[in-house]
Amino acid sequence: MRDLTSEELMRFTKMHGLGNDYVFVNTFEQKSPSDPAQLAVAISDRHFGIGGDGLILIMPSERADARMRMFNADGSEGEMCGNGVRCVAKYLFNHGLARKSQVTIETGRGVLALDLEVHEGRVQRVRVDMGRPIFEPSQIPTLLAGEPPVEKPLRLGDQELGVTALSMGNPHAVIYVDDVAAFPLESRGPQIERHPAFPRRVNVHIVQVLGTREVRMRTWERGSGITLACGTGACAVCVAGVLTRRTERSILAHLPGGDLELAWPDDHGPVFMTGPATEVFSGDWPD
Repeated sequence: MRDLTSEELMRFTKMHGLGNDYVFVNTFEQKSPSDPAQLAVAISDRHFGIGGDGLILIMPSERADARMRMFNADGSEGEMCGNGVRCVAKYLFNHGLARKSQVTIETGRGVLALDLEVHEGRVQRVRVDMGRPIFEPSQIPTLLAGEPPVEKPLRLGDQELGVTALSMGNPHAVIYVDDVAAFPLESRGPQIERHPAFPRRVNVHIVQVLGTREVRMRTWERGSGITLACGTGACAVCVAGVLTRRTERSILAHLPGGDLELAWPDDHGPVFMTGPATEVFSGDWPD
């Protein structure tokens, strides 16, 4: 068997935000993969690939320090990923592509500004201006009534759930329950994701209120299934808590992979998310 040349190998870095893990490819220094959707499926496989919730390309941008393209584990392209964008910001700083305390990243929902908490020359946490939530049903998109739909009934067989829907650049459905551990997310998650009320599918978040400033949540992520964390989803939960009068404008969200700090200071402004990003390892993938 012949050895692969450097031209036939793709350099990657595995990173995660609270266990929401992705394979990152730096296309500043190598060519972009010809079929990123197919690559995302192969590379995300936890038995035969590297393993992860998807693939993220770190690309040059004419509008920002970098551009991010995100592909779910099923190959579908997502508009945004809150945990992923924090990892991109950390990568830009730690790998010398943008050595400054604030970076800008072009995403599917526009250019986002990220503030870096740096300790001894390495990024520890990242605060992201996630932009304003989107409430227009046609832009979420959803067929549920209301702008935004707040605790609207969604029927699944003989069960009816109250759903609050909004977009953070990608669609989210927030459902409040008494006990997130008891909710059958494995079976209900895919049913809600593909419900006719959501023409482009939806990310599903089950939320338990622990106090006016604290929640616990679990996520079924569109195109990836159950994940340990979802940054845009945590932002949606922060907004939904205000809309339903369950929580205050600043909350701590406990996700299976760790904690995120969220804030929505006013009705007309952006949501801010603060959390860690972790680099796990780098390697070469035969392209």
